[in-house]
Amino acid sequence: MSATTLLDLVGNTPLVRLTRFDTGPCELFVKLESQNPGGSIKDRIAQEMIEAAARDGRLPPGGTIVEATAGNTGIALALVGVLKGYRTVLVVPDKMSREKIQHLKALGAEVIMTRSDVGRGHPEYYHDVAERIAAERPGACYINQFANPANAAAHERTTGPEIWAQTEHRLDAVVCGVGSGGTLAGLTHYFRRVAPHVKMVLADPLGSIVAEYTRTGRIGSVGSWLVEGILGGSSSGTLVAAALRYCRSRDRPERVVTFICDTGAKYLSKMYNDFWLADQGLVERASAGDLTDLISRRFAEGAVVSVKPDDTLLTAYGRFKLHDVSQLPVLDGERIVGIVDQSDVLLDVARDATRFGDPVASVMSTRLETVPPDAPIERLLEIFEHEHVPIVVADGRFIGLVTRIDVLNYLRRKLK
Repeated sequence: MSATTLLDLVGNTPLVRLTRFDTGPCELFVKLESQNPGGSIKDRIAQEMIEAAARDGRLPPGGTIVEATAGNTGIALALVGVLKGYRTVLVVPDKMSREKIQHLKALGAEVIMTRSDVGRGHPEYYHDVAERIAAERPGACYINQFANPANAAAHERTTGPEIWAQTEHRLDAVVCGVGSGGTLAGLTHYFRRVAPHVKMVLADPLGSIVAEYTRTGRIGSVGSWLVEGILGGSSSGTLVAAALRYCRSRDRPERVVTFICDTGAKYLSKMYNDFWLADQGLVERASAGDLTDLISRRFAEGAVVSVKPDDTLLTAYGRFKLHDVSQLPVLDGERIVGIVDQSDVLLDVARDATRFGDPVASVMSTRLETVPPDAPIERLLEIFEHEHVPIVVADGRFIGLVTRIDVLNYLRRKLK
């Protein structure tokens, strides 16, 4: 069946049984919300909330949608907004992935970035900024997904009935996350009415404020994968992990549904990036007990972006751009023989563009600040003060560069 508009493709997402995991005595199914036009489950609520705001007069024709979002709701609102003729202003915290910000801008949204290290009441807290913008701009409507009844209504009206039909009315449990609360509330309302035996299982990661609430009754302060060939986002990993744990804990067969909330393509610079994971301390790496532990991109792991002395300046220029770096080690086998940075290349080719064909060796710096792996961190700081880069070398072999952010990441991890 052909669709009249992209919005006709929101919902009715596939339900797939997982067969390559140990699910105990249970059958586990995932609903592929990543197949929505905007790539996430949030397309459902964006359409519902925008249409509700238009119906009750809060969002006039040609008006402006305003929302505070750290995730997929922004993309969904921007998509629905552009299809319905609205401007979209999204206030996002500075921890949002690069892919999501680029996606928002590609959809024509105005993106306002705020601090992620402040809470409600601070003038730069993203929810407060969004409320203020909506109040100041004529024709603007603050969507406020967390307090918007249309959020839960979308799931009660669409997601719940779809799951019930797709499981042929044979369902024992649904595993969902908290997020804005809409999925949990909407599905709870629906299944309480049509199938009260269906259990709602809440999945939230370590440190969850909801987990604290279920144990103590107190609400804390709010903080902010590949599954059988399905490239899912981080929340999908949480849901599948929780669903597997639930299934394995059962002593009789059950049919269980959870969600692939969004596509992992939005997180390629984060949880699918080994360097990002290492910077966050989220991957286990062998500890050497010395400066090697600070180096995020180690030569022995094949992670160093480098050039050879006889590579051309054009090659160096291409690697600067491709890898978003400003300097490159110049390696001859396992030995470092120089450093070339963007200034070296610029000063050479500015006089004559044909010099892009010159070898790197003609402009590289050979005044290298090398340190052994057992040097103290204080030695690194001395080198940084002279605007040089510390190079860790052991027995003549290049180990890696230590950058300022490497040291900052190391010190930040020590706070845990």
